[in-house]
Amino acid sequence: MRRFLLPLLGTAGAVAALVAPLSTLLAEAPATAQPAAGGTPKAVPIRVENYLLLPEPKVVRSAISVTLAKARLTVFTPVKLDPSTSRLVPYTESEFNKLGISADSFQRKAAEAADRRLAGLQPELIKNEAGKVIYAVYRGEDHLFPCLLTAPSLGRIFEKVFGKEVWVVTPDRNSLYVFPAGAEAIQEFADDLQDRFDSSAFPASEEIFSLKAEGGELTVVGNFTSR
Repeated sequence: MRRFLLPLLGTAGAVAALVAPLSTLLAEAPATAQPAAGGTPKAVPIRVENYLLLPEPKVVRSAISVTLAKARLTVFTPVKLDPSTSRLVPYTESEFNKLGISADSFQRKAAEAADRRLAGLQPELIKNEAGKVIYAVYRGEDHLFPCLLTAPSLGRIFEKVFGKEVWVVTPDRNSLYVFPAGAEAIQEFADDLQDRFDSSAFPASEEIFSLKAEGGELTVVGNFTSR
């Protein structure tokens, strides 16, 4: 039976969407249940960010895009945030060269920026009827959410919820999903994720990334598309 990512695409009888602070769950305190449609994720503060890496489909790569995490279908493109529009602007090759730093240095700065952004966000925790968290989601109108994939702290944030490894997907620029590691966790939502990737004006990645809590190692373990 096909299941849906409830915060974005409707309802299903077998699953209940609960929006609860992550700190509350980690403390094992009772969480207040609210419909996902009524939950409002904390907004990302609009500030200048000159060092960000944006996951994009490989077919739209630029001359300065890089391949990370053994990805086959995804590249990471250096971008900056335009605070006046809250949009991501790709660097041209000339602009990147004027920064005077290497690709590795840019990657380190991008990881620091992603960690900084992540620290100011609260995910939505989606539970089943038994009260078990089945996935978490960061979502909103800003296009920054795929950039959180490069945050080394992302795995540590969910260590007490999902264990020492999580699987992360970001089908478009408006969402990033965190699942417990394992094919079963994502398989039942694969069709829905593919719909989001295929229908988005700004697709991010169709690949599934494994992220370890210790060391923040990011590695592609597969993809959610049927192609």
